[in-house]
Amino acid sequence: MKIALFGLAGIKPGKHNLKDPRLDEAHNLVEADKKTHAQVDVVGDDQLLDADAILVSQEGRADVILKDLEFVETRLGRDPQPAERAALEKIKALLEQEKFVFNSNLEPADLQAVAAHNFFTAKPIVTAESTENPDALLLRAFAEAGWICFLTVGGKENRAWPIRKGITAWEAGGTIHTDIQKGFIRAEIISYADFIAAGGETQAKRADKMRLETKQYVMQDYDLANFRFNK
Repeated sequence: MKIALFGLAGIKPGKHNLKDPRLDEAHNLVEADKKTHAQVDVVGDDQLLDADAILVSQEGRADVILKDLEFVETRLGRDPQPAERAALEKIKALLEQEKFVFNSNLEPADLQAVAAHNFFTAKPIVTAESTENPDALLLRAFAEAGWICFLTVGGKENRAWPIRKGITAWEAGGTIHTDIQKGFIRAEIISYADFIAAGGETQAKRADKMRLETKQYVMQDYDLANFRFNK
């Protein structure tokens, strides 16, 4: 998962651990050799269009909007086809109101008409407040870009695995190893809330909080997962 910085100092490009306190809580409840955070790649403003989310300063937010507005006005000056023109006019109106393409009410037909173009504001944009720390900003950008984590616990490591929100247990297993996806039988799932309330994995199982899910199960944020598969 890639987060781009725009007009923002204080965070260095490179790989960063997502320091979610929920992993710390899990590590306190389940014994393991080590704790492994999910990671994100932080990149500079030369990779804005390749990123999953953009972290901006207050000033940078206006600059990102202006970049898209300048592009839209250029395209409108080149006499686009009617469908593209209509979509661009709607996008221009959004931008002039300091709104983003991301999470806008544009119709699917409008989005299709401009599908060949990349808009900076089509990505989740997280504006940094002066009081926020880098770890909190990265967690916000991660979540607002539509990503979650699931956990595997015990043994060699307690680990948070980053996945896109909405993926299935079958797909999630594949992020650990392709063999899990190929031989998938079932997923043993404990919700994070049940895990914490019970006081650990073993206690949650004793309280009958572990569910057996099929490959179509949609993973929830911070599910504890154990995948059964044919080797």
